[in-house]
Amino acid sequence: MAAVRFPGKTVDVAAANWSAPAPPACVNGTRWILYLLEECVDNVWEYCSVVIGLISMFCFLLSTLPQVYEAYRNGKVEKAMSFGFLFFLFSGDLTNFAGCYLTNQLPIQVVTVVFYIFTDLILISQFLYYKIKNSSSRQSPVLKWLCFMWCGAATLVLLALPKLIIDSSPPLDTQSPNTSKVEISGYICGYLASIFYLSSRFPQLYKNFQRQSTEGTSYLLFALAMMGNGTYGLSVIAVLPALRGSKQTFILKHLAWLIGSLGVLILDFFVTAQFIMYRKNSSAKSSTLLPEVEPLLCEEEELTVL
Repeated sequence: MAAVRFPGKTVDVAAANWSAPAPPACVNGTRWILYLLEECVDNVWEYCSVVIGLISMFCFLLSTLPQVYEAYRNGKVEKAMSFGFLFFLFSGDLTNFAGCYLTNQLPIQVVTVVFYIFTDLILISQFLYYKIKNSSSRQSPVLKWLCFMWCGAATLVLLALPKLIIDSSPPLDTQSPNTSKVEISGYICGYLASIFYLSSRFPQLYKNFQRQSTEGTSYLLFALAMMGNGTYGLSVIAVLPALRGSKQTFILKHLAWLIGSLGVLILDFFVTAQFIMYRKNSSAKSSTLLPEVEPLLCEEEELTVL
């Protein structure tokens, strides 16, 4: 069974029209892939594609955690992060989730997308919490408790959501005439998610340019996203030599997700350039403070000698 992956985030394994039917017993298939992804992989190219795809998913799973820590340590996330970046990122993950649900994907895909939405909610909650906290003249304990209750309620809902969706989802009948409508809806979600992911970078690029600084944002957020998008594209290319069907049809069916992943990868290079450029600005600003401090230190040393 060939792998169809949502843009830049979900490792999405689905039955498609162009793929040849797998052997019923999958005698020569890799056991752990068959157990985890229910995919029969019996050659080295497909094996490499699946492994690289899992690496891509792992990079995206970890990508938002450094920014969560940076926001907690810095406490000024509303000045560093663009709300447009968080909004479009969250919208992209929601359309990914809709695609997984409409095409009746595997449990691992549903759980992964739910985790992405959960981390997005944490980032948005942090943004709103520090924006309200820093704009008020005094700290309110009610705001802190509301934030904890919101995160706790979201955690409980998102932990129960995958099981409820998996239990309520009917099995997908590949012979049904409605299957083509479901696939079309999945592709529409793929293009929408690509648009949202591409749109997410522009507000953050403008925010960094406006401030002439990247302070308060974690570069690991974008570095891991670059690794995830790069390995995703590589996983699609790796399966081409072992493809039994038409390569042109395969590329067309993956076009939406390739545009999203590779487009975001290119935009993240511009974000990387901003981190390099504005780091020099911050180091230059800190070096200008040294002449003001050094004479004071010298005078203190002379007084101690006397």
